[in-house]
Amino acid sequence: MADRRLQVFHTVARLLSFTRAADALHMTQPAVTFQIRQLEEQFNTRLFDRTHNRVTLTQAGHRVYEYAERIFELYGEMENTVREMTGDIRGAVTLGASTTIAEYLLPSLLGEFKRRYPDVNVRLKVSNSEGIVSMVEHNTIDLGVVESPVANKSLVLEVCRMDQLVAIMPPDHPLSGRDAVSVRELARYPFVCREQGSGTREVIMEHLAAQGLASRDLAVCLELGSPEAIKGAVEAGMGLSILSSATVTKELRLGLLAAVPLEPPLERPLSFVRQRQKFRLRAIEELLDFARGYLRGCASHPPVLERAQ
Repeated sequence: MADRRLQVFHTVARLLSFTRAADALHMTQPAVTFQIRQLEEQFNTRLFDRTHNRVTLTQAGHRVYEYAERIFELYGEMENTVREMTGDIRGAVTLGASTTIAEYLLPSLLGEFKRRYPDVNVRLKVSNSEGIVSMVEHNTIDLGVVESPVANKSLVLEVCRMDQLVAIMPPDHPLSGRDAVSVRELARYPFVCREQGSGTREVIMEHLAAQGLASRDLAVCLELGSPEAIKGAVEAGMGLSILSSATVTKELRLGLLAAVPLEPPLERPLSFVRQRQKFRLRAIEELLDFARGYLRGCASHPPVLERAQ
């Protein structure tokens, strides 16, 4: 129902990027440019200045953006009101999650959600925690789920469950039979680490600092961009690592890896992060409520660590 040209304008104005707007809208960049040109012709004025690879709003563009914000908010309120009256829940929700959460926690959650709400279309964007926070800040996703602290105080952060991190190693490693292991002991062996910007890496570095160690004290032999890559490297005997216990359940069951709790224990919050908006679509509210209950239910049944025999 909403004017497509105004939707495109609103997205470009919010992101100040034709490229990022095209990605967010699942359009080509020429199609985005065409819609903006049509709107500028309708108003007979430029809405954007494009200079030195930068996009800024003109004075007229700022006013159109203010009205567009109000129009879309009223449109959303109207849609929600009617859907509440009819009990109908549908629409599109864009969810963003850091790699660990997207690969190991969300598939079953989203499967259950779709069975309950078949008319809600959920899109999932995957990045590291830093990238997900940036997407929330730029409104390219409706809701993020991250595994590290968020510095931006203008965003709403809500802890949904705690996640235990454990040391992982080949089953025949000298440390594999231990009841617990310290990071100081891990520092004696080659270490496989997540990339810069990863929530897992950030939490590990904070844990090191709390134990009086610096990042240089770890004998980092590899930096990899996903838990799957790290598990493969550890299985191959390239080093030890620290990962969420949720990521190694299958490998422990098959005897491919061993996992040992850290001493002192290392836990991190998994959190929802979103814009501080006074209004959200009903479908977003339903997904948020469903995810709260689902993840807290998972937290009450954490994976059991099986030591290598």
